Amino acid sequence: MRMKYGFVYPGGDARTAAECAHTAEAAGWDGFFVWDPVWGVDAWVTLAAIAMRTKRIRIGTMITPVSRRRPWKLAGETATLDRLSNGRVILAVGLGALDNGFYQFGEVTDRKARAELLDEGLDIITGLWRGQPFNYNGEHYHVKETTFFPPPPPIQKPRIPIWVVGAWNRPKSMRRVLRYDGLLPNVMKNGEHVHATPADIRAMKEFIDEHRAATTPFDIIVEGKTPGTNRRRAAAIVKPWADAGATWWNEAMWSLAETMWRASTQKRILTRIQQGPPRVDE
Repeated sequence: MRMKYGFVYPGGDARTAAECAHTAEAAGWDGFFVWDPVWGVDAWVTLAAIAMRTKRIRIGTMITPVSRRRPWKLAGETATLDRLSNGRVILAVGLGALDNGFYQFGEVTDRKARAELLDEGLDIITGLWRGQPFNYNGEHYHVKETTFFPPPPPIQKPRIPIWVVGAWNRPKSMRRVLRYDGLLPNVMKNGEHVHATPADIRAMKEFIDEHRAATTPFDIIVEGKTPGTNRRRAAAIVKPWADAGATWWNEAMWSLAETMWRASTQKRILTRIQQGPPRVDE
């Protein structure tokens, strides 16, 4: 499988993000992803703008914490965007980082409760994508049978791909990943988050290959930073991850998020996009 390359936009207004995505498509990137904040520039409005300025590139969030969303609203947003983009949406989900507004706005912070809301939310989202009538009775969500004004389903079949954050080696977290279409690795050691290594990716891939029953395509996504001015060095950074089984490299410049509104920051972001992805197959 050819390695794919995404760019994670660290922040900016919707119009600028759409222009950056247009440039990313021309520069050969395969995906363009935006932050989904508790409070800030709306990710789904931004992605709609991006969909209208691009034709090929895959689009989505990085990531959407489902626990703080109404899953029926998220199901409608993603299905609408999938049709608008002609089938290019990826839904990336996880528990989310608590320091990005959860406490300030009174969102659920308990890890177990957020995991339960994530599981039930995904049940509802995928159920609504399949069509109506639909009903659901969970611990947190209860949906009476819906038969009214059904929206058009997503274009992608069997569904919009769902990438899930998986904590290694946490059995419940990894079992969740097995039910969906991609892994966003999160390594835990002694209760602390640590940077994943290619060896971790290799072990996670072995687990997935052994336990995943579905035969549909499955992606492993890793994130990092490469020098756009040195293609050889950039490829050398990515290659160990590709060799370990990663199928996507997402270029991330999160350190620029705090200064996203500066013109100089947006220029740096655009320059890196224009330099193109760090291909290991060139």
